[in-house]
Amino acid sequence: MGTRIISGIIGIAATIVIIMYGGFLFMFCIAALAVLAWLEYVRAFAKIDIKLSLWVGMVCIIGLVLSGAGMSAAFIPLLMLVLTLLLFEMVFCHKNYSAIAACVSFTGVLYIGSGFYYIMQLRLGFPGQILTDGGMQTGFLLLWLTLIGTWASDTFAYFTGFFLGRHKLCPSISPKKTIEGFIGGLIGTVVAVTIIGWYISFPLWAMAVLGAFIAITATLGDLVESIFKRYTGIKDSGNLIPGHGGVLDRFDSLLFTAPLVYYFYIFGHTFLSY
Repeated sequence: MGTRIISGIIGIAATIVIIMYGGFLFMFCIAALAVLAWLEYVRAFAKIDIKLSLWVGMVCIIGLVLSGAGMSAAFIPLLMLVLTLLLFEMVFCHKNYSAIAACVSFTGVLYIGSGFYYIMQLRLGFPGQILTDGGMQTGFLLLWLTLIGTWASDTFAYFTGFFLGRHKLCPSISPKKTIEGFIGGLIGTVVAVTIIGWYISFPLWAMAVLGAFIAITATLGDLVESIFKRYTGIKDSGNLIPGHGGVLDRFDSLLFTAPLVYYFYIFGHTFLSY
């Protein structure tokens, strides 16, 4: 527990600096995290003898993630290029690269690449836009809203489940998750996001709805990675972060909550002002 808390504090401090600085530092760090997540994904499936397209997948993920830095129009064409490259590799390397490997590779590139793409979009996709009277940048605020909401979901769910958990939520996928923990995470996230909404003068009802969606999506995102780990027979995706596991272990929920918050703002920003 001590190691987990210390590494968590260090991680939060580094996150604050990187997000505040933005620019090239943020782009580099997000792209690096995406690459590390891809390496964990490839390594996991190698344990069950499914050899994925390591280098092609890595290049494709970098391209997808970096397109989130102000080049969003390139995302769909790049995604089609990814699919084409992986399928062509299946043709030219069919003796060593199976159809299953191609499908799992594309799933991984889409899963990791699109998730980190939206994290990039949240911070850098709204250049020059100011969201509040206090002069807070739109991207800065939306990313912190996503992070705090997701962390609140994980934290409240963990402690509620630890002290009050009795009924299993999804025992065949994640034996430690409980219904009580999920409810605690849901309530905690709604409260946390609503408080942020009050602070920045957003409608509280909209923030409460967003908080509920974040908690549900974060839980499902965590369960997605749990299925990958159970299928490949691993406990953690890696050991990069002491006490927390690998990149996918830490970002599994964010890969889904980032696009949620992004589109909540894109399609609902007219409701965020009185």
